[in-house]
Amino acid sequence: MRVIALSTLRNFWESSRSYADAREPTLAWYRHVLSADWGSPAELKREFGTASILRDGRIVFNIGGNKYRLVVWINYPYRVVYIRFIGTHAQYDKIDMQKI
Repeated sequence: MRVIALSTLRNFWESSRSYADAREPTLAWYRHVLSADWGSPAELKREFGTASILRDGRIVFNIGGNKYRLVVWINYPYRVVYIRFIGTHAQYDKIDMQKI
């Protein structure tokens, strides 16, 4: 899979000292996704059992022991993962996942 974009993750963990602990878990997620080859949400769910599958290709991942949420949109035919949001649970609760 291709991930668009690592810079989004980097910007998050560099934006505040309090988010510095997100660096390693997000990099681990990123490396895992780069080596994945998901053709469907079911294939993704087999690898990430705790991921939440939303409609329209959106997926929510729990990162860093469920401290952070990562929302992506996946284009399965082209094998591209677009990062739409990363933040704390409090920040996640304020967004509409279907509109980001």
